[in-house]
Amino acid sequence: MREDVIAATRRWIESAVLGLKLCPFAPAPYIADRVRIVVSEHALLSSLLGEVKREARELLTGESVETTLIVYEHALGDFGDYERFFNAAEAELRERGLGSDLALASFHPDYVFDDSDPADVANATNRSPYPILHLIRESSLERARAAGDTDLIWQRNVRTMRALGAAGWDALRDSA
Repeated sequence: MREDVIAATRRWIESAVLGLKLCPFAPAPYIADRVRIVVSEHALLSSLLGEVKREARELLTGESVETTLIVYEHALGDFGDYERFFNAAEAELRERGLGSDLALASFHPDYVFDDSDPADVANATNRSPYPILHLIRESSLERARAAGDTDLIWQRNVRTMRALGAAGWDALRDSA
């Protein structure tokens, strides 16, 4: 059910992203209700890409939303399939001339960073309850970069996750 997916996504944002301070510039838009969460009903790649294009246009033309999460309840469960889709979505946005206006971030229940051990708890920085494609206005990222050293966020996140440990992550995820 769509409402359950949105609720699970919000619990993950509140407990992991905000609770662990994985993204220092996420609280402001979340608290201000400027985060759009869309649950995809599509399964075909062409439909998924069409949805990304529509949501990208919506994000760039709207005033009330700063970032959009497209949550895939019934698609992209395999991480390899998700990675291929993510790359196709990035290419699609570049081809449409939106690559300089939007950035994409990637979240998946089985997320593994390149050249990382799948068991490394540091991968949990990008693990979410469902596959999620995060569309972010580049202007938001520019403001975040101006406000602090965003290059060090990933290093701090790795330390946070390793200090939490696998058991701590499992407990946090299960309580969300």
